[in-house]
Amino acid sequence: MQSDRLFEIIYLLLTRSGTTAGELAERFEVSARTIYRDIDKLSAAGIPVYASKGKGGGIRLLPDFVLDKSLLSEKEQNEILFALQSLKATNTGEGGAVLSHLSALFQRQSGDWIDVDFSAWGGGDNERRKFSALKTGILERRVVTFNYYASNGGESFRKVEPVKLRFKGAAWYLQGFCLDKQAFRTFKIMRMQDVCLTEEPFARRSRPLPELEPQGLGPGAEVTLSLWFSPRMAYRVYDDFDHRLVQKNEDGSFSVTVKYIEDGWVYGYLLSFGEDVRVVSPQHIRDVLKEKAKKIVSLYQKNG
Repeated sequence: MQSDRLFEIIYLLLTRSGTTAGELAERFEVSARTIYRDIDKLSAAGIPVYASKGKGGGIRLLPDFVLDKSLLSEKEQNEILFALQSLKATNTGEGGAVLSHLSALFQRQSGDWIDVDFSAWGGGDNERRKFSALKTGILERRVVTFNYYASNGGESFRKVEPVKLRFKGAAWYLQGFCLDKQAFRTFKIMRMQDVCLTEEPFARRSRPLPELEPQGLGPGAEVTLSLWFSPRMAYRVYDDFDHRLVQKNEDGSFSVTVKYIEDGWVYGYLLSFGEDVRVVSPQHIRDVLKEKAKKIVSLYQKNG
């Protein structure tokens, strides 16, 4: 939203001696012309912001400017504090000091209303170090390397210009430009091992990031699954599926219709439900699961 961008511009100018329209445009993913329009709006609202040209020029606030809390409503003050609390919770190193200062300015307690831990259960310090390295790579524009395990079972070494961390479908992903493939790629962070932050710098590319692909992030075709789940799987059904996709049956079981990319991930996911799921359709998915189940039985028969 424009109002959010205007406030963040003020915050950035309060915390540094100055910046340029190009830097702000890149940060907010808008044009420099839009930034200059924002500066005009701030100036018209009485904020002493100015732009100067030439060497050493840029966008600045007058040195004696102080943010007046009366410029913001109580609701706006709370939204700012909540946003900063979210930023603090992500452990980025930003937001904590600003949160304290603005809490004092607004004369209200921010409250720890959110706590974010990037690591999986049992992941501990290793996962936190991984996220820290990726965050630093994104902010400082440094290449990262790692070994990646794809959903088809393949392993590969990757060298990537990290751009963004994204959370979707109960999983974290890294999006960046893969130097090996010379294209933007999306990587599931739990499949990334031996993450290393290098000293190699990179310049941000102008091409937009692709949208996250469904689930497996693989090249398979999309398939519509009609699934039946036993009542024992209620917790997983509501954990994993949008409630609009779930129909609770009279006997307590569940019917779900969902679309996935057909790949190894889908079969592993369905098998994880054991005897508590049945694929109603399509038939070829049923057939593949039957063969996999036979191989599992054979494996245990051979090994006693």
